[in-house]
Amino acid sequence: MIRIPKFNVRRAALVGSLAGVLSACETAPERDPAALTLAVPAQWREAASVQEPVAGWLAGFGDEQLNALIRVGLAENFDLLSAAARVDAAREQAVIAGSGRWPQLSFVPGYQRGDADGRQSVESGAFSALFSASWELDVWGRIKAAQIGQEREADATGADYAAARLSLAAAIAQTYFEWLEAQWQAEVAAQSVKDRRVIVDLIRGRFNRGLTRGLDLRLALTDLANAEAQSASALNGVQILAKRLQSLIARYPDGELAGRRALPETPQALAVGLPAELLTRRPDIAAAFRRLAAADARLESAQKALLPRVTLTGSGGTSTPALADIVDPRSAAWNLAAGLAQPLFTGDRLQADIRLNEARVRDAYQQYQSVALNAFREVEQALAAEARLRDQERALREAVEQTEASRKLAVYSYQQGLIEILTLLDSYRSTLNAQSAHLAVRRQLLTNRINLYLALGGPV
Repeated sequence: MIRIPKFNVRRAALVGSLAGVLSACETAPERDPAALTLAVPAQWREAASVQEPVAGWLAGFGDEQLNALIRVGLAENFDLLSAAARVDAAREQAVIAGSGRWPQLSFVPGYQRGDADGRQSVESGAFSALFSASWELDVWGRIKAAQIGQEREADATGADYAAARLSLAAAIAQTYFEWLEAQWQAEVAAQSVKDRRVIVDLIRGRFNRGLTRGLDLRLALTDLANAEAQSASALNGVQILAKRLQSLIARYPDGELAGRRALPETPQALAVGLPAELLTRRPDIAAAFRRLAAADARLESAQKALLPRVTLTGSGGTSTPALADIVDPRSAAWNLAAGLAQPLFTGDRLQADIRLNEARVRDAYQQYQSVALNAFREVEQALAAEARLRDQERALREAVEQTEASRKLAVYSYQQGLIEILTLLDSYRSTLNAQSAHLAVRRQLLTNRINLYLALGGPV
């Protein structure tokens, strides 16, 4: 049997304790927001499509009604007000976390009444005024590290609120433009119904004179019914979007929302900055980075829990049958003590807490990288879509002009008996589809520009 000398075991325990103490003395690292495993390029791939800055992303649209709606939403939206309350709560949590750095003092007054010497015929009473105080001297900064962690968490909650403000403003703007588009889609659908009724009257007249077949009239009436259904659907879309917009600005969704104007042109210019700047400008990235800093501080606090704790305690007070004597300092008794506590064996609880916080640091770091990567993707995607949508808008504008010309030619050709009814009806459908698609892509351009503002994280 091999015997291990006792002094070796003690020396190993001492070395282990010393290693724990040395590791516990470490402070949280200073993080660099740009310290990513992801390779960040120096320039945006599609940044050449926009060059000069604008005075503000709302000012670029030049729509005062939109500005007013966003002002109301930012002031009264219920979800945003809830997010503001969470910021206040997080800040108070930081105050609570740091309260342990200060002496804790309590006062307990009392009165006790009972029999004197066990004789029920004689009663006695005593007033008491007891004080107690305790103070853990934060020699190693354990409590301060926990406080810093909670402060960083409060900062992250504040960044969440900034992101919520930006998201709300973007949602209001996007819904507003969808509402404007829906109104014009309804107008186009209503005009299409009027045009189809003209065609039905034309074909009915020719049918009554025996110049066309009954099938032509049936096909025209079917096409009119489909156009009326499409018009009703477009009107329903208007009221749905109006109610959604009212909900975003904390107004009762009755659908009574005034305003009808053309869709604005997409602003031509935008300053996008550099990819690296996104790491400090965008609120959700800032929130993830501050949560990483909070995790670092909590790990530091967990490590310093291995170190000795120095506490000062005091208690004192007085007990007297006369209430007037309770304020007499001569009748008071006081007790002061200092204590030192060093954890020796906790069933691996403290070490497990350190490992737990180390895992949380790794998790927070990967979450930070994930948020940053998603932000880069959103910017690049919005920049790339801008040019493609502009090409699509130009092509659809040309399609609208061509279909309107072909529709007029189709009416004349049908009256002359040169084409069939299906060709005439198809020309009307093509015109409606082209107009609707052109309106949709114009709104998509505006939505994409708002998505780009949102991805860049600029102020509202």
